Amino acid sequence: MPISNNSQNPGSSLIPVYRPDLSGNEKAYVIDCLDTEWISSIGIYTEKFESYFSNYVGCGHAISVSNGTVALHLALHCLDIGPGDEVIVPTFTYIASVNTIRQTGATPVFVECNLDDWLIDIADVERKITSRTKAIVAVHLYGAVCDMLALRRIADAHRLSIVEDCAEALGSTLDDQHVGTFGDVGTFSFFGNKTVTTGEGGMVIANDKALADRLRKVKGQGQSLDRRYWHDELGFNYRMTNICAAIGLAQMERIDAILFRKRQIGALYRQLLQDCPVHFQHIQDNVVSSDWLVSLLLPSKSDRDTLMKSMRNRNIDSRPVFYCAHQMPMYDCGLAYPVSEHIAKSGISLPSYPALSDDDVAKVVDVLKSCAGFQ
Repeated sequence: MPISNNSQNPGSSLIPVYRPDLSGNEKAYVIDCLDTEWISSIGIYTEKFESYFSNYVGCGHAISVSNGTVALHLALHCLDIGPGDEVIVPTFTYIASVNTIRQTGATPVFVECNLDDWLIDIADVERKITSRTKAIVAVHLYGAVCDMLALRRIADAHRLSIVEDCAEALGSTLDDQHVGTFGDVGTFSFFGNKTVTTGEGGMVIANDKALADRLRKVKGQGQSLDRRYWHDELGFNYRMTNICAAIGLAQMERIDAILFRKRQIGALYRQLLQDCPVHFQHIQDNVVSSDWLVSLLLPSKSDRDTLMKSMRNRNIDSRPVFYCAHQMPMYDCGLAYPVSEHIAKSGISLPSYPALSDDDVAKVVDVLKSCAGFQ
């Protein structure tokens, strides 16, 4: 997912949408990689990062990969999704959730989202299941969590696999259970604007050992795990470098502090905008959100693009939420998804990085109110 342009001049007062926090052991661990010359996909940090990550989310196996998109493709491929299959996916999502389905040769089948939490509409999922449906991609957007218990019941009843797209939800839980552990496979992204970053990178998690072993083998060109240079199935080069894993480990060492501050920022935005005609993504009572990117819906008559330009002119960066996948030329199916289209048209994401001060958040809110005519 696109990161803000952080190339502003030194001393610029621009508040970007996101800026990674690299204030821990990142530099020391990277220098260690350079000093020991373990800079590719083999090295101690890959294993340490995977182990730390699996312990944190509470899964049996964590397999690091080169980015969040290939994490999704690897998951679908290893669940044997392919030509002739249908995979249910919300149309309101980042495009990687859909592109990776098409990359397997399968057909993405779009479903609506809920108006309150912007997540996959369970009733529409049930309506869209056919004899060709093989899997559901549950996308946890902006830190909120899908109704995984309902999706699990549906999947079990129809013998479907579930892939959880957790790119935006590291740190989010449902009934104290971490996202990614409800489905057959969970996928994560570590792009520069994510809660934990490795620059580029991703992770695939699974509890089933046989599936995890296959994920690990296929990400390494399909090479046997115990016979070097013996490749007994189609594979890909989806490996993470030791340098990226070193950065990831340093990030994970501080994840609790990062999440704590991000949740403070999310709460402050909601407090300062409580009297304005905006609508935040609803978080269910049994969910703890990572508050990855604080996003809200503007009043229906607002000109979002003009508003964002005005805010940018006053040194506040922002982003639109995602366009719907069915609105893209290659996925135009001739159907309407009014709830998703409304959210895609009205949503805006605000600066949400952990180094923001309370004064920074107040400044963002003041500029938003002024440019939107809320005061």
